[in-house]
Amino acid sequence: MGMLDDVMGGLGKEAGGGIADLLKGQGGLGGLMEKFGQNGLGDVAGSWVGKGANMNISPEQISQVLGSSPIADFARKLGVSPEQASETLAGLLPEAVDRLTPGGTADGADDLLDKLPGGVGDMIGGFLKR
Repeated sequence: MGMLDDVMGGLGKEAGGGIADLLKGQGGLGGLMEKFGQNGLGDVAGSWVGKGANMNISPEQISQVLGSSPIADFARKLGVSPEQASETLAGLLPEAVDRLTPGGTADGADDLLDKLPGGVGDMIGGFLKR
């Protein structure tokens, strides 16, 4: 996971803001979950929402689900390559979705995205420092 650590060194808030924008661009958490389901990865994304352990996802699977344009946008925000952005998302997206769904359901997650005091960037920046 060395490359992820290198990329994420000081990018907590930027990555979080990028993930928030990415989620909104996918139609919110519900839209994102639908895309994962359409690509045969509904069980993986569902594990992030549910109360059990989060299943891992590969950078290639992230690219398959999201497509190149959203990955490129996220990469630009972080100042990294699309490959690094996919790796970053593979590491952060499960945790971000998990934290946005503390009750084990996606209900209200999109509202939480908008209501976090410092935004999802602060939330993600906090768990990057663990």
